[in-house]
Amino acid sequence: MVFYLLAAFACVHNIFNSKHTRGLACALAAGCAIALHGLWLFDTIVRVPGQNLSMLNVASLVSLIIAALMTVLVARFKVWLLMPLIYVFAGILLAADMLVPSHYSMYLESRPEVLLHIGLGLLAYSLLAIASLMAILLSFLTHRLKSHKLTNLPSLPPLMTLERYLFRLIFIGVVVLTLSISTGLFFLQDMFSPTKAHKAVLTILAWCVYVGLLWGHHHLGWRGKKVIWTSLVGSALLTLAYFGSRFVREVLLGY
Repeated sequence: MVFYLLAAFACVHNIFNSKHTRGLACALAAGCAIALHGLWLFDTIVRVPGQNLSMLNVASLVSLIIAALMTVLVARFKVWLLMPLIYVFAGILLAADMLVPSHYSMYLESRPEVLLHIGLGLLAYSLLAIASLMAILLSFLTHRLKSHKLTNLPSLPPLMTLERYLFRLIFIGVVVLTLSISTGLFFLQDMFSPTKAHKAVLTILAWCVYVGLLWGHHHLGWRGKKVIWTSLVGSALLTLAYFGSRFVREVLLGY
């Protein structure tokens, strides 16, 4: 958690001190944080009877994936404004996971196909969550530009470049989500059972939203607010699919 805070501080320094960036310091602190976070999750999820895939463990794992991907991509995407939020949020989820331990055991040793399905789903969610953060950043920068308040900092990417990266991320996320849904349909016989049908339906709805967004962009020239809001709707549907029922069961009902 300390390393996450140091990485966030270094990113803030990069934003406001463009002539004296601390990209190496940020990368080192973030690398230490991600490595220690990964060791903690390995001990919490794997080194227990079965696999402890509680809601907080899964949420913390998603935050780790997002932090790791963005640490690798930030220099190319120039989205330094997002990094303090990503690192602080990952630290908060790590703290919550440590302070409020919970258990939801699954036994995946004999079912590698289910592990593949879950892994693809978490990777797809992480990629599309990053896309949603970039959509929010795009909205913020567009508003600042229209208000003539956009400063010319190296930490801010050009709007057209940011939009191009946004659609690339959405496309890759949709491909991975398609693989996740396909493996679920192929390997999970209870995917549409009464207790799991809502997850499948919401996930497929989110897939339809993102596919519609890509189609609208390439064939109808969708840009701006329509792209931003559609991306956020897709992310919200995926969040409900992945965490909605788990939140009700583990937090509200306590089992």
